[in-house]
Amino acid sequence: MVGRVIVVIRAYPKELTEDFTPIISKIHEKIKESVYNLVKWEPVEIAFGYKALELYFIVPEDVEGGTEQLEELIKSVDQIDNIDVIYVTRVGE
Repeated sequence: MVGRVIVVIRAYPKELTEDFTPIISKIHEKIKESVYNLVKWEPVEIAFGYKALELYFIVPEDVEGGTEQLEELIKSVDQIDNIDVIYVTRVGE
């Protein structure tokens, strides 16, 4: 059985926002045909009212290229300016 990995990505919106629902909807749309499963998201205070979005994904351990394809999918969302991979760890079965 293939193991699973949790990947935490911080996505930085291009503009100040309080409502991340439209961005989350677009991310769901981008990943719906993929092996990536968005299991949790939360806004994170960066500075002066600017909030980023922390995204928690479950990914099969054997995905070729690691997080590269997932990163590209998230960066392709119009409202996202930049991203950082914060954390990657194997999830116990």
